[in-house]
Amino acid sequence: MKFELPKLPYPYDALEPYIDARTMEIHHVKHHQTYVTKLNEALDKHPDIAEALAGKPELKALEELLLNLNSVPEDLRTAVRNHGGGHFNHSLFWRTMGKAGVGGGGEPGGRLMKSIEIAFGDFVKFKEDFSKAAAGIFGSGWAWLTADEKNALSIVTTPNQDSPFANKLRPILCLDVWEHAYYLKYENRRPDYIGAWWNVVNWKEAGSNFGD
Repeated sequence: MKFELPKLPYPYDALEPYIDARTMEIHHVKHHQTYVTKLNEALDKHPDIAEALAGKPELKALEELLLNLNSVPEDLRTAVRNHGGGHFNHSLFWRTMGKAGVGGGGEPGGRLMKSIEIAFGDFVKFKEDFSKAAAGIFGSGWAWLTADEKNALSIVTTPNQDSPFANKLRPILCLDVWEHAYYLKYENRRPDYIGAWWNVVNWKEAGSNFGD
């Protein structure tokens, strides 16, 4: 199996003015592509694993690898964690964003909204808690809205390209807070980037990840 860089579901400038086109292009074709390339290079040394993954949807194949990281051969494990994680995280990140007013921004609906209200009190409190968690990550990493096996929601953060799968949590929504995700436009003003990102969150996709 050879992993591939997914096409974005929108043009690079679709998230303007909140996330600029140049950042999106560099982030996608350089950073994300590097994770895909290095993951494939690592799997070339383990054709048996690549063959076992053949025919599966990419995100499902990545999920399987990341959920069973301790079962991955030791000489492949770091590459799967870093580059497989990077590929999965970015693939989810692109899909859970959309043009403001046309699929992005606003509030969730359905069972996801009800579960947010149960877990956090209301949507405003959820946004505050998520934004605080994302802003507080030291160095590079991700903020996540996740669900456990009972569909109970929680906010978690992970360093580098780690994913919530390590704790058996299902990703619903994620925000990349590596500097390359925002530095061209926001420089070191991470909270400004986080605040802008809420305008492009694709709640329909997040709801689908939750099971709505």
